[in-house]
Amino acid sequence: MPKRELNNGPVIQKEKETVSQMIAIYCRKKHHRKELCEECLDLKNYALKRLSLCRFGEEKSACSNCKVHCYRKDYREKIRKVMRFSGPWMLLYHPVFSVKHLLKK
Repeated sequence: MPKRELNNGPVIQKEKETVSQMIAIYCRKKHHRKELCEECLDLKNYALKRLSLCRFGEEKSACSNCKVHCYRKDYREKIRKVMRFSGPWMLLYHPVFSVKHLLKK
């Protein structure tokens, strides 16, 4: 089976930045850490890998709108928790990311 090309275009890079910021906020507020704890670092690495391998690439919509569930069930629950918590905080800390993400939905 041929290896799939990694997605590194500008849309994917922005998505990676956004998810990284959301995980950082979550860890800082919930786990009271300046640096990511092991669990949050694992989630971040997993999310970045999934984005790199997204079959929709530069045409991707917000993950919440996607018909394909590329996250394993346990990670899907973790990222939902992070996004639910960090979403409102993103408006305060990273308003540009937030508005762009909301427009994508």
